Amino acid sequence: MSTRGSTSGVVYVHSSPSAVCPHVEWAISGTLGERVDLRWAAQPAAPGQLRAECAWTGDVGTGSKLVSALRAWPMLRFEVTEDPSDGVDGERFCFAPVLGLWHARTSANGDIMVSEDQLRALALRSRGGESFAHGVDELLGAAWDDALEPFRRAGDGAPVTWLHRVG
Repeated sequence: MSTRGSTSGVVYVHSSPSAVCPHVEWAISGTLGERVDLRWAAQPAAPGQLRAECAWTGDVGTGSKLVSALRAWPMLRFEVTEDPSDGVDGERFCFAPVLGLWHARTSANGDIMVSEDQLRALALRSRGGESFAHGVDELLGAAWDDALEPFRRAGDGAPVTWLHRVG
């Protein structure tokens, strides 16, 4: 394991065609450096699609590596979280086919963190309350939450596969 420290997180594959599922497992396995056998279940929000989740531990930055690997299949809907660790903010990544990728830093309690620079830029380009509110929604990933929420709910109570990267 690197000297950058370790962290943990979760990969949520909200929907995948069955033919792509083995490729998703291989991509996650290759990123984590260990074999991953996900427990796939039907995704009620998208008939004919499957869903799975797995918790992981690894070096700081593993979340973004997992996202890079999963983006090879643009038809997937997925989220990857990386928990905060000593001196490093957490991260949340969401991907939806129509919207593409959204990313934000997260605090220790999971809140999306918006930086001072992001707020200043938003204030400069906003021309009123509605424009500002729309900009805040963009910073907080509201469109991705709206697109993924039906898939999240369909996974309530689903089993999670726990993975630990040995360093």
